[in-house]
Amino acid sequence: MDFRNRLYIVLGGIFIASLVTANLIFQKFFTWTPVGILPYPITFLVTDIISELYGKKKADQLVISGLVASLFVMVVVIIANLLPATSWLPVSGETFHKVLGLFGPAVFASMVAYLTAQFIDIRVFHFWKKID
Repeated sequence: MDFRNRLYIVLGGIFIASLVTANLIFQKFFTWTPVGILPYPITFLVTDIISELYGKKKADQLVISGLVASLFVMVVVIIANLLPATSWLPVSGETFHKVLGLFGPAVFASMVAYLTAQFIDIRVFHFWKKID
């Protein structure tokens, strides 16, 4: 595999890891904003780099891959939340539910905003690139 393909895979991994992490840690806040806001801007940086190096189609594909990854994680977390916890675990089922119980609806809302923002960002990037 050549450097160009390896770079795309690495950037894609960073993109998906940032997106999933943002959705997992959204419930923790520091003074006025959710902690999930920290990794989220990385997704825009990566789609801009992908757009520049690989084009709009590859950037769009990465956005869809991020959606699929987030939905997959959401389904796994929902299933984990529904399954009963054993008594010997340090994290009770109640604590797990309290931390991740709202994960599904919040991620769904986040994904609508994510898709809108990412697709607009990619199109604006290419609009300005054509003008330049």
